[in-house]
Amino acid sequence: MFKKILIANRGEIAVRIMRTCNRMGISSVAVYSDADSRCVHSRLADEAIFIGESSSKKSYLDINRIVATARECGADAIHPGYGFLSENAAFARAVAEAGITLIGPPPEAVQLMGDKITSKELAKKAGVPVIPGHIEAIADEAEAIRVAGEIGYPVLLKPAAGGGGKGMRIVHGPEEMQEALAASRKETEKAFGDTRVFVERYIEDPRHIEIQLLADVHGNVVYLGERECSIQRRYQKVIEEAPSPAVGPELRKRMGEAACALARKAGYVNAGTVEYVMDREQNFYFLEMNTRLQVEHPVTEMVTGLDLVELQIRIASGEALALRQSDIRLRGWAIEARICAEDPSRGFIPSTGMITRYAAPTGEGVRVDSGVNIGSKIDVYYDSMLAKLICHGADREAARRLLLESLNGYHIEGLATNIDFVSRVLSMPEFAAGDLSTNFIAQHFDGGVARAEPNPKDLALAALATTLVFHSRTVAVRESLKHLVSDIGATLEGRKKIHYKCRTSGAQFDIVMESEPVSGEICMIRIGEERYAVRIPYFQFYRRRLKLVINGQTYRFRLRFEDPFIFTSFNGIAQIFEVYTPREWALIQYMPDRRDKAKSNALLCPMPGLVVDVPVQKGDRVFRGQSLVILESMKMESGVPSPIDGIVAEVLVKAGQAVEANDVLVRFETNLEKLEASA
Repeated sequence: MFKKILIANRGEIAVRIMRTCNRMGISSVAVYSDADSRCVHSRLADEAIFIGESSSKKSYLDINRIVATARECGADAIHPGYGFLSENAAFARAVAEAGITLIGPPPEAVQLMGDKITSKELAKKAGVPVIPGHIEAIADEAEAIRVAGEIGYPVLLKPAAGGGGKGMRIVHGPEEMQEALAASRKETEKAFGDTRVFVERYIEDPRHIEIQLLADVHGNVVYLGERECSIQRRYQKVIEEAPSPAVGPELRKRMGEAACALARKAGYVNAGTVEYVMDREQNFYFLEMNTRLQVEHPVTEMVTGLDLVELQIRIASGEALALRQSDIRLRGWAIEARICAEDPSRGFIPSTGMITRYAAPTGEGVRVDSGVNIGSKIDVYYDSMLAKLICHGADREAARRLLLESLNGYHIEGLATNIDFVSRVLSMPEFAAGDLSTNFIAQHFDGGVARAEPNPKDLALAALATTLVFHSRTVAVRESLKHLVSDIGATLEGRKKIHYKCRTSGAQFDIVMESEPVSGEICMIRIGEERYAVRIPYFQFYRRRLKLVINGQTYRFRLRFEDPFIFTSFNGIAQIFEVYTPREWALIQYMPDRRDKAKSNALLCPMPGLVVDVPVQKGDRVFRGQSLVILESMKMESGVPSPIDGIVAEVLVKAGQAVEANDVLVRFETNLEKLEASA
């Protein structure tokens, strides 16, 4: 068995690998860059070594530096985690040549299965169903149009190298091909250093199902069931679960045996994942094989009771699998949500900054794999994922409810996250019913906003919690000033019922507290005709988290004061609530309506990043929502949309320029005559 393992990665996956190393009595070595000098993973390792500048190319992607570091520190093995060099055949060869063991498949298998074209050819030879398409790389636009016509639209352009959704483009007709092919090749070259793109039939509204497998050097191969990964945005998984609500025992067996046949054909060793797309008739087709540990591996661990990292280490050390296929049993259900630093309200642009508040949920069946804490600084250099929250229950509904409750209590401040967005997905009746496809988010959301109205019961509970906090804070302020109040005159003592009006976007509530709320006691609170028995907690306003027992059931809320209102998050609801006394409510009608602020004549940079392209120039007529500047941040390219219809007066940035949040990128023409002339 290995004595020391270098972890060639960062963040939550590095921390997760360390946890297993510590339990197995293996010394762990972390590597870190300039940007990660104060990161969590470097502090938790037995040894931490600096490997280069913040840019991943000069640190986590520097093969020579990482191999040399492993040699210098005396590591027996290297665990690549996922991303970075985990699917790089050149890295696997360099590690082997250095006499160090890579905890992963052999270089030949990485090379073979990492290429989408050769892996698809091998899948056909192994008897695995493949999507109809053109296996050869496309030479040019004319060939792409010809091949697409033979296959039938819509088609999907896919890079031959790499994965993670980068470079993929859906093409619905020949008129879209030129732009889509150019964009696909550009993104593919940038991500993988390879411009080869191939064409295959696009399966509409498919499910994304994947099989986790393990293979050892002695020829043993087993599959550990499937994972449902259909909730995706821009081909990036958001929520994953095991097992799949669409897969029964017979289909699971067919998919699993096909995956194992492919692994044997490829000479595969260690943990791997075979990904399929499945249509509504439950026909499944090979998509790709990931020759590494997957981000979503914890859901498999929670339903099988196995530690996949431990099994990876044991396989890499030459041990035979102690498991047989008949030993694999799936127990209960597990669902995972990826917690990312991104802002759904602004088109999911990456969010940067320092985490100023951090509180992760705990409890039975709750697991958090995190690489951050209070004080962690999130920069533009790496992936936006901060952590993963995984919950296990006896069945799917129990796991869903536990995950939703845990997300309600997951508190991160200092930067925007997708916590409320994933909560909203989990709250949707369609998700609860298991009616999923890779188009789920596109079908049910406009940007980061759900098309459907929130659950009325959830909205009422959020209003109740908000009003209770508002009242308790008001009473606390009043009590603190009580010694200043004259004993002469009217008093509020002895009032029985307390009335409030609570208003939020699209709804208003009449709320009546039937007695003064007292901490530790039950207070009956009425909202309309519905009565709720609420156990009043001991308030700690600085926490910004609230746990309430309502009608015997526990609910968690996140609240923050935005005077004079309160911003409340609960079950995917995340909005401002206004609370008024009856006297204040009577005066509301005399208050002026809110008006939007005048539109700015400048386009501001929403985040730190690097300018990739500026597709407009001075004098261009532009329209609201049109991308005027393309930025790269956290390994993603995002367009910065115009806030108005207008004319470009000045472009202040150029490709290759580094920009900071709130920098002015473009100014618009304010001369009304010019605007009218261009209309």
